[in-house]
Amino acid sequence: MSTVGINFGSATSGTGFDVASTVASIMAIQRTPETAWAAQTTALKAQDTALTALGTDLSNLSTALSALTAFDGAMSAKSGASSDTTVATLLSADFTARAGTHILKVGQLAQTSAQNSDPVAATDTLSGTFTFQVGNGKATTITLDSTNNTLAGLAAAINASGAGVTADVVTGTSGSRISLISQTSGVAGNITVSGALTDSTTSSAVNFNVSQAGQDAAFTIDGIDMTSSSNTVSTAIPGVTMQLLSVTPTSDTAGTQIQIVNDTSTVSSALNSFVTAYNQLITDMATQEGKDSTGAAEPLYGSSVLSQIQSQISLALGTASSGSGSMQYLTQLGITTNTDGTLSLDSSQLSSELSSDFNDVTTFFQNVGSFGQSMLTTINGLGTAGANSTIKLALSENSDQETTLADNTSALELRLTSYQASLTTELNTANQILQGIPGQLDEVNQIFDAITGNHNSNN
Repeated sequence: MSTVGINFGSATSGTGFDVASTVASIMAIQRTPETAWAAQTTALKAQDTALTALGTDLSNLSTALSALTAFDGAMSAKSGASSDTTVATLLSADFTARAGTHILKVGQLAQTSAQNSDPVAATDTLSGTFTFQVGNGKATTITLDSTNNTLAGLAAAINASGAGVTADVVTGTSGSRISLISQTSGVAGNITVSGALTDSTTSSAVNFNVSQAGQDAAFTIDGIDMTSSSNTVSTAIPGVTMQLLSVTPTSDTAGTQIQIVNDTSTVSSALNSFVTAYNQLITDMATQEGKDSTGAAEPLYGSSVLSQIQSQISLALGTASSGSGSMQYLTQLGITTNTDGTLSLDSSQLSSELSSDFNDVTTFFQNVGSFGQSMLTTINGLGTAGANSTIKLALSENSDQETTLADNTSALELRLTSYQASLTTELNTANQILQGIPGQLDEVNQIFDAITGNHNSNN
C-alpha cells in the first residue's frame, strides 16, 4: 500500500504541516480502486458500442434474408404483360398469383348508369317531387320547396342525400340540364327515376332520359364466362388485377394473352441486398480483430463473442441445403466467398439459374431445412432479437458488470466521505499540537529556570 509522508520540518519549529494537501494525498490513495473500476467501465462501454453495431449488422442481414425466405417476399413477386394493350392492361400481380399464361376475350365493357333531364332555363323555378333509386337500393324522394326549387338547388339536394348518385348542372347549346351519374358501376348501379317534376315557369313536365345504361363487363378467361361490375378486374385470375379497355375484335379469334411470370429482377435485388448486408457484417467483425488509429486493440479484440459469431456464420454459409432439389450451395447461384470472407455475386450466373430453375431456387430459401431457413435461424440466434441470442446475452452481462462497478464506486465514495471528515479532524488536531510545541517548551524552560534559579544567576 502507498504511504503519504508529512513534512513539518523540526518538531520544535511550530510550523506544523499543510492539512488540506495531506488529506488530498491520502484520499487519492484511498480512491485508487476507482481508477481501475473506471477503466473497466470504459472498456465495457466500448464493447457495448461494438456489440450494438454488430447487432445492427445482424438485424440488417436478417431483414435482407427474410425477404427471400418469406412466402410473401421476393420469391413470390410476379410481373406480367398483356399481348394486346388496347384490349387490356395488367395493373398488378401479387404474391398469390401463379406464373402462367391465360387467354382473355372481352365481349362487352362495364358501364356506369347515367341520366339527364330535359333542358331547363337556369333561372326557372321547379316544383313537385323527384324520386330516384340506385339498383335495388332504397328509393329517395326530394320535395321541391323554396330551398331547392332550381336546377342548382335540386342538384345540391340530390348530392346531400348520400343516396349513391352524383348530380351536376350541365349547360349545353339547348339549355341547362341535371346530369345524374351512379356511384356504382355495372348493372347493380342502374338509376331509376320517378315522381312529378315540373318547370313552374313554363308549366311543362321535366323528364329524365337514360344517356347510358349500367352494364357489367362480360368476358372469358381461358374459355370460362365471367362478369364484372367494373372494368378493373381483380377476381378473374387469383392475385392479378387487370384493366379492360375495349372489346376483343371479332377478327381476333385467339384472344389476348395475359402472361404472369416470376419477377426475377426483384429476386436479384433481394440477393444483392443479402450480399451487401453480409459483407458489412464481415467487414465490421474484421475491424474488431485489429487495432485502432492509436495502435490500441479494438474493443472486441480476442473476444469469445466475436469468435462465436464468426464461426457460426461461416458454418451456416457453407452448410449444404437439404430438401431443396438440385440447389444446395450459394455457389450455384453465383455467390462465392472472397479471400477476406466477403461475398461476390455473379449476376449472369444468377440470372441464368433463376430463368432455368426458379422452383429449386425458391425451395433453397424457403423449405424446412433449406439454406435460407437454417441461415436465418443462425443469424437470429446471434443478434439481439431472441431472449438468449448471443449479442443480447453479452450486452446483458456487460450491463451487470457495469452496474456492479458503479455500485462499488458509490459504496466506496460513501465510506470515504465519512473517512475524509474523520481524517481531517484528526490531522487538524495533530497539527495544532505540533504548532503548540514551541510554546510548551517555553513554559517548561521557565519552570526549570524558576526551580534552579538559573535565570537569576545568569543575571
